[in-house]
Amino acid sequence: MNAMDLPIVVGVDGSEPSLRAVDWAADEAALRGLPLRLVYASLWERYEGDALAHELGRPSEQVRAEDIVTAAARRAHRRRADLKVLTDSLPEEPEYALVRESRSAALLVTGTRGRGGMAEALLGSVSLTVAGHAHCPMVVVRGGHDDAVRPGGRIVVGVGEGAPVRFAFEEARLRGASVEAVRAWRSPARETTDHPLLAGEPARLHEQEAAQALEKALRGMPADVEVRRRVVEGHARTVLADASRAADLLIVGARRRPRHFGLQLGRVAHGVLHHSVCPVAVVPERDG
Repeated sequence: MNAMDLPIVVGVDGSEPSLRAVDWAADEAALRGLPLRLVYASLWERYEGDALAHELGRPSEQVRAEDIVTAAARRAHRRRADLKVLTDSLPEEPEYALVRESRSAALLVTGTRGRGGMAEALLGSVSLTVAGHAHCPMVVVRGGHDDAVRPGGRIVVGVGEGAPVRFAFEEARLRGASVEAVRAWRSPARETTDHPLLAGEPARLHEQEAAQALEKALRGMPADVEVRRRVVEGHARTVLADASRAADLLIVGARRRPRHFGLQLGRVAHGVLHHSVCPVAVVPERDG
């Protein structure tokens, strides 16, 4: 398949969060003019919840893998009637299946897998593991409100390296949205001073360095996208989670280190995946 025609892949399991992820991904696929691929890994943890069973009119224990992908495809077509939708059921653990799928995807999308009343505050191990290893950008659809991909709006990007910033501008151009580029900074405690004339100097220097790093990251980005620059004191994960309250999409980077097989998310991406109130995109950044 031509690189320009790579599908948007959605991990589905029949739960309401995964069906919301299908809605979001269908909108995104329509914006990009790409096919949508719905993947169910049949060794996913036991199906829980009544949303799919109710739609199919059968008890949840009778819901099978084919039913899950069929219902997800039906949902996608209701959302976007003209969308090309592909489905697959894979006999393996979802973490392995989705990471492999990410090698030939334009974008990977999952929902949250919280439990009970904490469903929006917790993120399941599948989404966390895949976000830490995916080869393409991955979106975790969070939030209890309507997460529709709509024209306009605001995209927030946590500015570190270049990959998340480029992805943010691509998304903004697709949607006609604005970009809010955020760089968090903190002044180390050891640099504080009791001298009243010097007390603000270390903090001011750190703020200036953050502003310079922000400008460097935005250099060469398309001029036809509206950009708001914000340099904020605080922990990056907290600053970005707060910014997500007024965002349609929050974008962060995750470092990928060659020959390193542990979770490669980092504290910032891990934090916003748990606490953002809007969908979060995790964009791989390569070392070496």
